[in-house]
Amino acid sequence: MSTGRRVAAALTRFWVDDRGLSVFLALLVFVAFVLVPLVPPGSGRSRIGDVVLALLLLSGLQALGERKLRLVLMPVALAALSVELASWFLPVGEAWVEATSLVSLLLFLFVVLGHTLRRGEVTIHRIQGAVAAYLLLGIVWAYAYSLLAHARPGAFAGAVSAVDGPRAWFYFSFVALTTVGFGDIQPVHPVARSLASLEAVVGPLYLAILVARLVSTASWGAGRRQG
Repeated sequence: MSTGRRVAAALTRFWVDDRGLSVFLALLVFVAFVLVPLVPPGSGRSRIGDVVLALLLLSGLQALGERKLRLVLMPVALAALSVELASWFLPVGEAWVEATSLVSLLLFLFVVLGHTLRRGEVTIHRIQGAVAAYLLLGIVWAYAYSLLAHARPGAFAGAVSAVDGPRAWFYFSFVALTTVGFGDIQPVHPVARSLASLEAVVGPLYLAILVARLVSTASWGAGRRQG
């Protein structure tokens, strides 16, 4: 078997095995809460990282059970990833890179939820997959805030700006997602306020409806097996 086929097979197993969801959660936690605070604002991308994420996304879409869904989402993913990877060699605008990254992250969110909610027993790995999707929500909104700050300078007031890059918005996004609301960054533009309000609504509802449901289902299944 060629190296390419072995890599493809390994990536497919990553998504087919529920344990891959736990590994993906650990990766997200490391990136969002360990790596990002250590990286200077406006930097942090790497070619290897972009390639790895591209392979993970494409393999995740390929592992989805619904063929028609793959036929719709795969071209979108390929187009978005092509712009991101081309930005290393061509003068692609930063706003375009952020927009296509946002599309890729939304597809990642879809992939993780698809594998978390697929048929089968609800395991601890699937619950961790739901948590990974929750973190992805925060990252998706961070990129949306950054893109809005590029399109509408002054949309936010406080200690962050468009030049800092999307990762600088992780803090504000997770503060909004968890409804903590420290107030050191304020949405000023109506679209910014709508985005922040929507995130503050989605965050608690997601935990209360999806994660709590998965936990209760797993507990019921465990109790039934013991009984």
